[in-house]
Amino acid sequence: MGLSKRIKDAGEIFRLPQIEIDLMLRETSGNQPFFAEVTREFFRESRRRHRKFMLIGNLTHGVALCRLPESFDEYFMMIEAAGRRNVKKANRLGYEFRRIEYNDHLKEIGEIRRSAPVRQGRLPDEFLSGEVSPCRNPVSNSSCHDYPYFGVLRDGRLAAYMGVLIAGELAIIEHIYGHADLQSDGVVPKLIVGGAEWLMENAPAVKWYGYGSYFGASESLRRFKRKFRFKPYRVQWKLGD
Repeated sequence: MGLSKRIKDAGEIFRLPQIEIDLMLRETSGNQPFFAEVTREFFRESRRRHRKFMLIGNLTHGVALCRLPESFDEYFMMIEAAGRRNVKKANRLGYEFRRIEYNDHLKEIGEIRRSAPVRQGRLPDEFLSGEVSPCRNPVSNSSCHDYPYFGVLRDGRLAAYMGVLIAGELAIIEHIYGHADLQSDGVVPKLIVGGAEWLMENAPAVKWYGYGSYFGASESLRRFKRKFRFKPYRVQWKLGD
């Protein structure tokens, strides 16, 4: 990132709309201990000093968020027309969205990772060539805290996947990958939009759908996030314990 761009971003950062998001740690009581741990870890990491903007938290200023509306139809009409066309194309080509069991797709996940050595930066060799480790996350017994994986598939074969941390009022995409050879089919847009619909139907506490940092992204990724209504906010995180 050039100096002039960094200065411009710094000016925008301190003019952002401010919101409060409750991670609702109190609701992990009675759930698997993993969900309290991962919620606390997210809270700590979000407030840790940012590596580029030393005066702010790692994920407090410029968090890319979408305020979920009352219905999926409303959300679908909120996103840019190009995003709706991407999803419709994926539908025409026979792709489907669903929650997946991560460990059922380890081979395909490895193929997706290896399909592009460079995405938003070069990926580590061990990530590309190493074996995909099984996921050991426990099953949640609450809609308030979960860590689901979602996939877009065609004929039962995984084309894109993402992992989402659900913590109270927040559902944030922690990682997301699509097969490089299938990007033009609209598989990643369908994944993001499908995730929004799933959250509205299955996680009623969630108010905010997140996609990492806005200012930490390249200009092309910023445009992509805006297409699906992820805009930068200044967030006051509430652990909710």
